[in-house]
Amino acid sequence: MEPIKVVVRYTNGKTIKGLTYDFFPNKDRFHIVPLDNRAGETIEVIVNHLKGVFVVRDFSGDTEYTERRTYTKEDTPYGMPLEVTFADGEVMVGSTMSFDPERIGFFISPVDPKSNNIRVFAVTSSIKRIRQLFPKSGMSMEIPLRKGKA
Repeated sequence: MEPIKVVVRYTNGKTIKGLTYDFFPNKDRFHIVPLDNRAGETIEVIVNHLKGVFVVRDFSGDTEYTERRTYTKEDTPYGMPLEVTFADGEVMVGSTMSFDPERIGFFISPVDPKSNNIRVFAVTSSIKRIRQLFPKSGMSMEIPLRKGKA
C-alpha cells in the first residue's frame, strides 16, 4: 500500500502529522509514522479517540487561502451533501458516498476542490450535529445521531 499523508486530530486537541500505510475505515486502529520521527517508528492510533483523519495534499497547507464552505445552486456534488459540526465546534461542508450513524465513521470530501484536505474520515462519536444539504433549494434536514453522541 502506498503511504498516505494524514493529519490525525484527537478529540483532546492533540494533532499528529505523518504517513500511514494501514488505515482502513472499517478498522478500529491503524499506525502512523510521525512526520518528525526520523527513525521511522510507528504510533498505534485508536480511531475512537479521534475527531478525524484528514488526508491532505501537503502538511503545511496555505495559511493565506480561505476555503469555500458552502455549496452554490450551480454545484452538483457527488454523493450526499452534508454539513458536519464536530463536538469542538468546527464545521465542515462536503459530500459523502456512505453515511451510517452506526459505523465508526465516514469519509467526507470538502465542498472546495482546492482545499488542502483531499478527504476526511470523520469519527461519528466526535460529531455533534449533521445536516443533509439540498444545494439547489437551499434547504437542509437534520440527520439524527445515535443517543450518547457528543
